[in-house]
Amino acid sequence: MSRPEFDLSVYLVTDTAQCGGPDEVVETVRHAIAGGVTLVQFRDHDLSDDEFVALGRRVREICVSGGVPLIIDDRVHLVAEIGADGVHVGQSDMPVDQARAILGDDLLIGLSAQTPAHVEAALSQGRDIVDYLGVGALHGTGTKPEAGELGLAEIRDVVNASPWPVCVIGGVSASDAQDVARVGCDGLSVVSAICRSTDPKSSARELAEAWRTAKE
Repeated sequence: MSRPEFDLSVYLVTDTAQCGGPDEVVETVRHAIAGGVTLVQFRDHDLSDDEFVALGRRVREICVSGGVPLIIDDRVHLVAEIGADGVHVGQSDMPVDQARAILGDDLLIGLSAQTPAHVEAALSQGRDIVDYLGVGALHGTGTKPEAGELGLAEIRDVVNASPWPVCVIGGVSASDAQDVARVGCDGLSVVSAICRSTDPKSSARELAEAWRTAKE
């Protein structure tokens, strides 16, 4: 098994509308990686598969030149075509065992989890089924209104149940770094904090510095 190395410290999840359009997604990712983003997830629920692949490949080029792995949201069947390093699935997306069967052993799978029961369900498929968990929402957000807010205690419960590294998502900003590090998370996953920023590079740098300080 030779899955890509990855670092959840500052994990950017793209939002095409918040970035300002497809071309701006590419530029946002470029600047964010320059600022210190350690992992990128390409997410867009509105593009057709062909459009998704075309934009995903452009994002992949930036990630490869920046030395940062690229994860695809949900569309397991397009990972190979884009040349991405893995996929992220939610509780209502394709089951992780099916995703693993399609991707094989050499790509990453991230799973959204909100409860220790979600962790146990994944673990029942084997330790190698997924590579990391995304837990949230820390704060209510417009991008995922269906994801209810979890308190830090609930996030800690998931972290404690998980054999995998955990990043927290949902309205996360640099000011959350101390709290999130304290409950044992391995990184900050952000959408708006970078995609809505007029200066994605400095926003990424601020998040990276906050995380570094929190972990010290």
